[in-house]
Amino acid sequence: MSDSTPSFKCHFCAVCNGTGCIGELPGMGGVRHNENFRLNCDGWEVCRKQDPRRLKDFLDSGTYSPRVRVAPVTGAVENVGFEDEQCFYYSMMFSAHKAGLGLCIGDGTPDIKLQSGIAAVNWICRDSPETKATVFIKPYDNTRILERADWASSIAECIGIDIDSYNIATMRNLVQLEKKTSAQLKEIKQHISAPFAIKGVFTEEDVELVKEVKPDVVVVSNHGGRIETRTGSTAEYLLQYGGELRKNCGELWVDGGIRTALDVATAMSLGASQVLVGRPVVTALCKGGTKAVVSVAESLLSEPEL
Repeated sequence: MSDSTPSFKCHFCAVCNGTGCIGELPGMGGVRHNENFRLNCDGWEVCRKQDPRRLKDFLDSGTYSPRVRVAPVTGAVENVGFEDEQCFYYSMMFSAHKAGLGLCIGDGTPDIKLQSGIAAVNWICRDSPETKATVFIKPYDNTRILERADWASSIAECIGIDIDSYNIATMRNLVQLEKKTSAQLKEIKQHISAPFAIKGVFTEEDVELVKEVKPDVVVVSNHGGRIETRTGSTAEYLLQYGGELRKNCGELWVDGGIRTALDVATAMSLGASQVLVGRPVVTALCKGGTKAVVSVAESLLSEPEL
């Protein structure tokens, strides 16, 4: 793939920080002139400056072991410029797996979006049978969620509900997404065999939801700045609420604006067990294919320099 390929919507900016794709949604941008997209990117440095000793002490402890996953990405046709979802997912999952990144797949409408992700992971499983992915499903009614969880059961190491996608008005109205209650989430957790995750935790209300449900995994996320939610960065949210969230879940993950090994280390010093990376991996795939994705992964997994 080449950076001159006209079909791709990414501008391949020297630094992916939300300044080059303002107003481009569908596309690689976000809502409100990329406000939260840009805040996410800046937030990790903001947290480092607030308490420089925290990260240094964390790295000096000798316990740092970076864990990075490719974030769940769908809508690759309308948002990225791929010919179809299947082409995107096969390329993305193969490249991320080869790069040593954990896998996540997302959901959407039409069903081919989720089904393509499942098929791509199954394809990888032919040579690497142990390969699994975390599967994030939109907050439909519970019957439909459990049906989709069943589709993914053979490749799912964890199944999560993407609660913040309720705030995508076009999708909410198109497929009747629900604002999930703790009772509804507990019902899903009870009926699936895989560990259960809640993704899109980003408000005070979400903290209370986590306390009631006690999921196996919580993902702090504002959808990469692509949805209407409160203003702020995931880094600063993790700093403020991470301790409280960790008391009520098995693992705490985070995404949003993570661009460097230093950002990965900062997130883990704030209590994240794993980090998810979306745009940098997608951009690398579009610009340089698998080789570029491997290079991005090596950079993120390298020893951070203070």
